[in-house]
Amino acid sequence: MRDAARAACVSHAFLRSWRCHSNLNFSKETLGLNENACGKDAPGRVFYSKVDHILKKHSGIGLKKLKILIDSDYSAKDSRYLNSWLRIAVAPGIEELTLILVPFGAKYNFPCSLLSDGSGDSIQYLHLARCSFRPTATLGGLRSLTRLHLCLVRITGDELVCFLTHSPALERLELRSCDKIVCLKVPRLLQRLNYLEVSGCAKLKVIENEAPNVSSFAFGGGNSVQLSLGETLQMKSLSMSRCGSIFYARAELPSSMPNLEALTVHSHTEMAYAPMLRSKFFRLKRLSIALTGASSPAYDYLSLASFFDAAPSLETFDLDVWQRYMKNVSVFADPADLRQMRGLQHHKLRSVSITGFSSAKSLVELTRHILESITSLECLTLETPQSSLRCSDRCNKSGKCSPLAEDLLMEGRRAVLAIRRFIEPKVPSTAGAEPADQVNGVSPLKHRCQLEHSATVIFH
Repeated sequence: MRDAARAACVSHAFLRSWRCHSNLNFSKETLGLNENACGKDAPGRVFYSKVDHILKKHSGIGLKKLKILIDSDYSAKDSRYLNSWLRIAVAPGIEELTLILVPFGAKYNFPCSLLSDGSGDSIQYLHLARCSFRPTATLGGLRSLTRLHLCLVRITGDELVCFLTHSPALERLELRSCDKIVCLKVPRLLQRLNYLEVSGCAKLKVIENEAPNVSSFAFGGGNSVQLSLGETLQMKSLSMSRCGSIFYARAELPSSMPNLEALTVHSHTEMAYAPMLRSKFFRLKRLSIALTGASSPAYDYLSLASFFDAAPSLETFDLDVWQRYMKNVSVFADPADLRQMRGLQHHKLRSVSITGFSSAKSLVELTRHILESITSLECLTLETPQSSLRCSDRCNKSGKCSPLAEDLLMEGRRAVLAIRRFIEPKVPSTAGAEPADQVNGVSPLKHRCQLEHSATVIFH
């Protein structure tokens, strides 16, 4: 009886606590729902029942964060549940609201009226996915909103502008696969906006940014999209994924964004090599380049050395060149006359990583150039094609890891052989020396190479 009484006291205390719990996260995982737990009932039906029961019992007092993730069994009639839950949650005091509908074709109209009359004035983060969001001028915006994240949301450019003009505190705007937007205009009154991300918006034609303090911009889309980013001298971080972005980054960005500190470019197709120009990225410290498209022709990887010459402050360089079928000439097909780029020295680059390292001749030339010209190098990581594919990436329906294709295995072996024959001899003779054996105040390269059973080669 004593134990029962204690359990009863604890239960009542817990009941009172969760009815005022400030952070509610609803998904099948957080509720422990699976086919075994649900029995004959569909997990989706049990999910709606449980969430509905919890929220109707919740007092609504002190609720600051609400996240609802629906990943199965959604139909139009279920919108009544969502409307009911949002009416409970959207009240003065709510700070973060996340609604994610995973099922393809889910048709839900977010009730924007719930955000009016001050009910949503405390919301700082709004994340909506796969629904319709149709704000009007009468709704206005959310005066405390600092981050807006819309993914697969049906909203037009005019509706979004209407909402943004009434959200003066916004700092981050993320738009992903919002296919109703044709023209995106970011108003000047968003003085606090510092991060803008736009990707996968299929019908987008124009991005016109007038917000004066955007320092980070991430874009993924077609070459037909016209970019007008306004003031770019304060731009410190840029991520771009589009065809020809490597050439564009080297040829255009040093003059338009000279203060970049981090640059990431991903290109599926490059028709022109990176040019050797006098323009500089004087403040660039981190550079990531990915050229992984199957449609790309054979690329001269050695031309990427022009980025080293253009970025004297560069500290980290990551290169991803993984391709299913190598189109470049192998170094073993033409081992003679390996090119060298004389006179280019770099004294700050410390870490270089190459993913998808192959026996491509120009890639071997680039790697040799890195070892010969970068005096500050501390770590060089070369990851060959088969090590780039994790077992989890090629699991079949039975959960077993499927074997690698023979051509990938063969190229992996050629890549390792290329490292042994053409790369290792370029490692400084001081490799492996202790820190006390420094030369001219620069720590020598430490060298560790395991090639027999590992496809990843690391030089330290």
